[in-house]
Amino acid sequence: MPDHRVLALRAVHRAASELRRGTPVLITGPDGALVVAAAETVSARGLGDLSNAARGPAVLLLAPVRAAAVLQRPVPQGLGAAAIGTASEMGAVALRLPPALLDPAALRSLADPTAERLLPEQPERTAMPAHALTAIALAKLARLLPALVVAPATETTGAWLDLLSVSAADVLAYPVDAPASLARVAEARVPLEDAPEARIVAFRAADGGIEHLAILVDSVAPQPGLVPLVRIHSECFTGDLLGSLRCDCGPQLRGAIQRMAADPAGGVLVYLAQEGRGIGLVNKLRAYTLQDQGLDTLDANRALGYGADERNFWVAAEMLRALDVKRVRLLTNNPDKLAGLAACGITVEQREAHQFEGNGVNDGYLETKARRFGHLLT
Repeated sequence: MPDHRVLALRAVHRAASELRRGTPVLITGPDGALVVAAAETVSARGLGDLSNAARGPAVLLLAPVRAAAVLQRPVPQGLGAAAIGTASEMGAVALRLPPALLDPAALRSLADPTAERLLPEQPERTAMPAHALTAIALAKLARLLPALVVAPATETTGAWLDLLSVSAADVLAYPVDAPASLARVAEARVPLEDAPEARIVAFRAADGGIEHLAILVDSVAPQPGLVPLVRIHSECFTGDLLGSLRCDCGPQLRGAIQRMAADPAGGVLVYLAQEGRGIGLVNKLRAYTLQDQGLDTLDANRALGYGADERNFWVAAEMLRALDVKRVRLLTNNPDKLAGLAACGITVEQREAHQFEGNGVNDGYLETKARRFGHLLT
């Protein structure tokens, strides 16, 4: 990858980190500059920097699905793909922000649907600022709630305030460029209970961000030339590690390793750092709170401002290519994974069903996967 793309990836990663720690950033492009702060994390000092950089009134920027909940009416939105192999509802809505709500605590409540309602009963929509979609995309990359305080700015003012600047084009290119820069950084033999000869290979993108893992499972009776079993498994702290009954992730993880160890072709379990279908652990816990209030898993994600599924399966495809795995038998019930891998150049020779019975707690979750996500659970 050319050096300028590596620098661009690192700039996006740094901008996402700035938002997470409560500091505004500048998004720049041909249409001008936008100073952006995450409503969830912005500090009093951050609001001061935003005010000093602003060349117009600050507005509240929300993802359309979150805005629909706030406005209590449907909001027109476009449906697009953030990257090959993903399905992400894209768009933004700008609302006038009463001065009294330019306060860190109030903004956190505005961003979080599990908190109290603070906006007026009839919030006023306003014109969409330049780079609004980029700002929403950057918040999602930071795994923050897609709710931001933004204002028009100038690049020179941002430099004077020592605010980090990032190109809108680089932010929008990130979901494709980051997976393409993945490299193997470490590997070791890690004997597992169900796969004593397993190895784990770690991958990292050029931005220096989170690592993804591949668990290589050798067969007990290897036969060269066979197509390996492959599972794309998104990390689930609550299910994989704690044995949560709310999902079927833990049984799917352990069941996949058992099947690979017993299969003549062995297998690869691609373990992606894309918790909660790509929204992160903190937001997944918020979604659980909304589910306890009556929403299903899909509507809970949308109420937070996220799409139904924010994952990027290009990451998995690049990892498989690096392992010289180009043909797979895919352990999945999810048609999107089949389509995502195929779109990224991996040949899926066969789908292998990977279903587990409900446990009395996750029955509704499994029903939602079948009815609303189209999972092949029969």
